[in-house]
Amino acid sequence: MQALSLKPQTAVYDGDMAKGRPTSKPRSEFGERLAAARERAGLTQQQLADKIGSNQKVIAYWERNDVALRADQINAVAAALNTSAAELLNGSESKARGTGPAGRAKLMFETVSKLPRKQQQKILDVVQALVAQHQAG
Repeated sequence: MQALSLKPQTAVYDGDMAKGRPTSKPRSEFGERLAAARERAGLTQQQLADKIGSNQKVIAYWERNDVALRADQINAVAAALNTSAAELLNGSESKARGTGPAGRAKLMFETVSKLPRKQQQKILDVVQALVAQHQAG
């Protein structure tokens, strides 16, 4: 008599399943930014490697280890990911200084901008007259 298996059938491999063995090593800061930019671009490691003329193992290495890439490599990766080298290296395009909390005048003008055009024009006429008077002395 033949035995029947009561175990559920294992899933057939499809392209969405993870490949390889998961790493136990955490990503470097650069690796985190590189992986995030690659995922935002919707690319796999292999697709990124193809775009820059490399291989998937190199991209995986860059994402996991502290590396010192050459300028041409950084520029090629940034171009392939449609981002900037500064974004990859520093984590942001530029650290612009904040303007601080919004003042009462700014908040009021934001509210005024939601009024009908005719009412906005009346308010602007008054404000322009006051500014002109102040500048005149």
